[in-house]
Amino acid sequence: QVQLVESGGGLVPVGDSLRLSCTASRRTGNRYSMGWFRQRPGKEREFVATISWNDRETVHADSVKGRFAISRDSAKNTVYLQMNSLKFDDTGVYYCAADVSGTYYLPLKATDFDSWGQGTQVTVSS
Repeated sequence: QVQLVESGGGLVPVGDSLRLSCTASRRTGNRYSMGWFRQRPGKEREFVATISWNDRETVHADSVKGRFAISRDSAKNTVYLQMNSLKFDDTGVYYCAADVSGTYYLPLKATDFDSWGQGTQVTVSS
């Protein structure tokens, strides 16, 4: 397992941008697919975006497509979630996750991931 630490959350007005970061605690010889999930108030945790272990492919949820973008800086062991044109409904706790076992090329479900961060709060004010 690896430790994942998210940062970059905060309080922003509607239409603004934020960039979330997720840094893995250790470098491994194998790279692994990673993703972002969120839990909005009163709702279950939901998929936001995922990036394949080789960075060749990404998938974004329909609700964020065109506004959010997942990316990775392997030299820094860090995955990012660039969030633009934020909406009030984007408010929630955002979690970073990793498929350390290497089972999935593009993991999409929460159960596809085996390591999780503690989450970072994103609040979009209307």
